[in-house]
Amino acid sequence: MQYRRFGKTNWQVSEMGYGMWGLAGWTGNDDKETEASLHKAVELGCNFFDTAWGYGEGRSEQILGKLIKANPGKKLYAATKIPPKNRKWPSKRGFDIADVFPAGYIVEYTEKSLRNLDVECIDLLQFHVWEDEWSNKDEWKKAITDLTRQGKVAHWGISVNRWEPDNSLQSLSTGLFSAVQVIYNIFDQNPEDHLFPLCRQKDIGIIARVPFDEGTLTGTLDYDTVFPAGDWRATYFVPENLKSSVDHANALKPLLPPGMTMPEMALRFILSNPGVGTIIPGMRKVPHVLGNIACSDGKALPSSLMESLKQHRWDRQPTEWSQ
Repeated sequence: MQYRRFGKTNWQVSEMGYGMWGLAGWTGNDDKETEASLHKAVELGCNFFDTAWGYGEGRSEQILGKLIKANPGKKLYAATKIPPKNRKWPSKRGFDIADVFPAGYIVEYTEKSLRNLDVECIDLLQFHVWEDEWSNKDEWKKAITDLTRQGKVAHWGISVNRWEPDNSLQSLSTGLFSAVQVIYNIFDQNPEDHLFPLCRQKDIGIIARVPFDEGTLTGTLDYDTVFPAGDWRATYFVPENLKSSVDHANALKPLLPPGMTMPEMALRFILSNPGVGTIIPGMRKVPHVLGNIACSDGKALPSSLMESLKQHRWDRQPTEWSQ
């Protein structure tokens, strides 16, 4: 496992982190398999785990808390998120922060996450949605400053809405945030335009989420793929999205180097950007852990392949189904 400095936190985090949404919010989970996957990741050097209260209403946080307790001799960084009070994912322009993250609510859910994780201080607490227009409001600033001063949260971050990397720039410029979580992959390259340069300037750690474009970049979806009822992906891969996603994935397959899988190429594309602190793929099975962490070997993709992949940038706009 390779490690990278995570912005102003000065943490050395595993460049392959662990996204924990799928452990508590998707269909087909097996508790024993989940536990085995998490422990295998720790064994292989993973030390950054991203969860949220919204993943199973605290269940994913509790799973992480047990993992931390089971590894007392290792520093495992816990990153979690406060859900929006109005339970709207993502937020939208015009939402009043008083309805989404009022000060008392920030405190309330910080306490809930502390209990679920069973820790005295949360390493990184993120707002699960965000609107940059909230950057000039004072109540949330006082709330997070007080919680930091009380030793309950070490660092704060923003999880940026899907396909809106610039909807954070003013807020990140306040100096109150140490991290930003953003969708970044072969298709979603637009964070490179403005967000990443600002993060370099402000020394903000970057968490790259959705490295496989919700599964598209694994190369396993086809035009007839159907997800079970109750699985979040069933509402995301609606017909108009599924077809275009498979089309874009198929266009990449001729670029695969001999012996390389599509998921490996997707991860190595992100790792080839030194500005990214960590990637958080979802890993629900031990083979996923083994395959993903094997990519953290310090070997970047050839420059010629990177140039070709740059041509597959796919700029999209939020829609009703892209929650």
